[in-house]
Formats: sequence, C-alpha cells, structure tokens
Amino acid sequence: KNTTSHSPTPSRTPIAPVMAPFVSADGLDSGDKEMMTSRSYQDMEAVTPVEASAPSMKKAQSKASTVGGTASGGPSLHGGVSATPQGAAAARGTPAPLHACQDGENDFAEVVVVFEPQGTSLMMGGLHPRASLFEKPVNLEAAKASHSEFRRVMRENGVKVLTVRDILSYGVEDHIGARVELEDLAMKALNYQLAEGVGEDDLAGEDKYYLSDEYKRSVLEHMSTSQLLDMLLIHPTVSISPSYRDTGLTASYTFKPLSNLVYTRDQQITTGKGIVMARLRSSVRELEVALMHFCFDKLGVNIVGEVREPGYLEGGDYCPASSDLHFVGVGLRSNYEAVTQLMEEDLFGARRVAVVRDDFEQNQDRMHLDCVFSILGDDVCLMMDEMMGKDSPTRRLVDEWTQLSPGGKYTKTREGVEFVEYLHSEGWHIIPIKAADQLMYGCNVLNLGGSRIISVNPASARQIVKDPHFTGDVQVIDFSPITSMYGAVHCSSQVIKRTQKRAFQQYIDTTDGQRMQWPPKALQEKLGPATSAALETLGPAGLAALQPYMSQALPAATPSLTTK
Repeated sequence: KNTTSHSPTPSRTPIAPVMAPFVSADGLDSGDKEMMTSRSYQDMEAVTPVEASAPSMKKAQSKASTVGGTASGGPSLHGGVSATPQGAAAARGTPAPLHACQDGENDFAEVVVVFEPQGTSLMMGGLHPRASLFEKPVNLEAAKASHSEFRRVMRENGVKVLTVRDILSYGVEDHIGARVELEDLAMKALNYQLAEGVGEDDLAGEDKYYLSDEYKRSVLEHMSTSQLLDMLLIHPTVSISPSYRDTGLTASYTFKPLSNLVYTRDQQITTGKGIVMARLRSSVRELEVALMHFCFDKLGVNIVGEVREPGYLEGGDYCPASSDLHFVGVGLRSNYEAVTQLMEEDLFGARRVAVVRDDFEQNQDRMHLDCVFSILGDDVCLMMDEMMGKDSPTRRLVDEWTQLSPGGKYTKTREGVEFVEYLHSEGWHIIPIKAADQLMYGCNVLNLGGSRIISVNPASARQIVKDPHFTGDVQVIDFSPITSMYGAVHCSSQVIKRTQKRAFQQYIDTTDGQRMQWPPKALQEKLGPATSAALETLGPAGLAALQPYMSQALPAATPSLTTK
C-alpha cells in the first residue's frame, strides 16, 4: 500500500473556527461539565476546519453567541477562512484543514491531543493492573484530578488542548452526519457472535436476526452519545445462546478495553510532514491506532503515512530536535524496519535521522527513548546518568542517516556512535539525571516550546533549573496517579502542531552587502517569544515598524533592509 499519499477521509462533520473565549475557568472537560461548554470543545472550535455550507455557519454563529463568543469570524489559529457565510462560500468544497507539523520539541506547542482518564475502559484496566500494562494499582478519581491539572497548566501556557472524547462527540448531537460517522465506527467495535458450542441451528428462526448487522445498527442508533463513546473504548463482544424462555436468548460478555489510551504519545508521531500512524507492539493496544486515526480524520489533520508490517513504531521513541535532526529510538518497542519505512517514504521532514539503538538493555522501565532522554532546549537535553559513556553496560548507540538532497534518499553517515559522544559532537549540553529519579519519571518531561518544561519529578526539576546552560522555566505537577499506569507527561500528550522555526528563518540583505538570518537571535530575545512568533507574517511595512528595535538590537543594521 502506498502510504505517501494517505489523505484523511472527508468528514461529514461541520466544524467551524469559532474563536469563542473560554467559559470554564477550571479546565474541566466532558464528564465534568456540559460538553458544549467544555474547555476542550472551545479549543476545538479555535483550531478545526471551517465547514463548507452556509447553513452550518449560521449554526456556528448561533453557538458562538450562546457561549459568549463572536460571530464576526476572522482567521482560525491555523489560517482558516472566516467563520461567516461569506467565508464558508469561499471555502465551499475546500475546507481548511488543521495542518499537523512538528520540527522540534523546543518549538512552541500550539495544539495538543490528550485522553482524559475516565469511564469504563480505565476502570477495567484497573481490575488487573499488571495484565493491563500498568505499573501499579490506579485510583480513577485521583487520576482524573491529576490529568485535569495537567490540562490546566498547558492551557495557561497558551496551548489548545483537545481531548479524545470531545473530538469523538463534537457535533454528534446537532449534525446527523457526525452521528452516522460515530455509529459506523461503533459498528466495528461491537461484535455479536454465537456462544461457544452453539450453532445457528440451535436458534429459532426469528432469533437469528438478533445476530445480524441490521439489529446491531438498530441498537447503536438508539444509544446516547456517551453510550457510544463508552462502547468504543471497551470493544465488547456479546456471545449469544438460546435460553428457551423469556426473550429466548441469553448473553455473556467479553471486552477489549482501551485502558492505555491515556498515553496519546504512542499511537502516532507528528513529524515535519504531518501525522504518521504508528504500529504498537502490544496486542492489548492495537485497537488504539484506529480510534486515533478516526479522530485525526474528523479534525481534518494531514495523515501522511502509516507504519506497516514488519515495522513497529511507538511515539515514545520519537524525539525531534529540529528540521535538521530527529531522534528515533529502536529496541524494546520500536524497530529499525519502521524507521527505514519512514525514511524511504520521506515522512520525517528532517535532513538527518539519528537512530538511537537500545542494543544492551531493553527494560520495561526504560521501554521508550523518552523514558531516558528529553529535549529541554535547542542545545540542552537530559539523560539518565547510568547509560552515559562507552563503558556503560546500558549505553545507547547512534546510527546517523542523512538526506543528501531535499526529497532524496537517506544514506548512513555515522554508525554505532555512543549516544553521549554523538550529542557532544553536535554541540549539545547534557544534564545527567540519577537512575533513581529516572524511575520516578524524571526524564519524561513535556517541552511546550521555548524551554517551558512540565515535569513530574521535583528532584530532577531542581537539577534542571540549577544548570547554567538551561535558561527556561520548569513547572512541577503531581502526576503520580497517571504514572501508576507506566508513563508521565510526555507519554500523555500528542503535540500535533508546533510553530515552525523554519517559517522564521528568512534572510535579509543589508546595504553593505552582508546577509544575516531573520529574525536574528538577539532581536528574538529582545522582543520575547510571542512577538517573535508574529514576525512570521511581517512584510516590508512590518520591517519598517521594527526599525526602532532593530537599531537597539542590531546597531550595525542599516534602515534599508530588503527581504529575500
């Protein structure tokens, strides 16, 4: 199958970029408040594509007025058209999708997808934690509170946070197309079968209907939205046998709950090209990929490929540093075959790919690369100390692959280089994290961009901020109810859109013939991250307006500058 042209299935769900202000101040999502006033819903309205019919725009305008928003339209976060009938007419047949892109983990995060831990699926996983891939027993109410705080912190940092449940339910109550799409997905999740030892001849003629897709469809059509969502997350199989009394049938039930979906890092990766759907190693988790694929299709996100057999790739093994270099771990969960597929199909969007090989350990406590390594800045990272150095029995080795021309074939340029040696040769400063703190998820941090770090381990957080090479900020949250399930904040988030630095990396010519990068680092530091990000859209008029700042930040720059 050719995955390089994998485009999302057109959704029948009308979604408009209504820039409604947040109504809920406490960050609670579906299950905590009415769905249509949840923070996640309003974040969705800020980032999702405009629908291509004027009537739906009228509904969007009405919704905006009821939640205190504006119906005047304006551009969406990702550059969509106005949420007005005129804008919809201009976009008819060509909705503006949310463009997923991530060059590096220190770029500014704009949109994050998470799954809040609630419902029957997590409860079922907690019945036998070890068999559900959990580390420890789980308190569901504590997990919900902890995850709510995680979402609040991200939103306080300007990130749009979308939850899986709200993506699935968005528009379902108001639009029949969205409802039918959800029912179609549910048809694949719900299975009817004969109980073991029962044949079709054992059923009365009229009872055979109750095994049919027609009956199953009728059942789903009568379910509420919350019923459909719960059913999608537990994948029930109903085994039917004759009872010879009452309704004539009796049933037993088995389930395949998606208990690990809270770790939205793993089912896909977001590269410089878009979303690549992963292939998970554990059969317990294989159903998660299809559900996330549906969510991205509904959002209109660009899915550019998927990992095929015999490849395995889990998102926790992927750490992009910049458009020049992406790190991918291979070992216990991901393999080289998957990395080779992505390089052959040019899906990374990076000039170089550093394959970090876990040849000597492959331990469940360090199952992914993000368990032992994280990017804190453009040239600062952290790493578990015990794996550092050529003499370490758990050292990682790096194979570097380089794309010699844009869109060209990747060629191996370095092989078997010890990880620390490789990073030092690239100019990275490494903050070593003690093995005891690694076990407490000290290496598993989330970088929101600009070295704004969320950590779950106070000891490693203190170590980071004390290091003179780190110039950012660290916020520590209590995530212990979630780490009980074997993952922390990096595992529990999928950043599907970051501001691309490459968009800023223009060049300017001065009158004395010199060429310099625009915007210069000195200017970015003077203006701050928010204003620097705005430079992406500046033309000649904007350059002229910045002359006072230019004279302060770059005394050598002359007033006459031209963009290239």
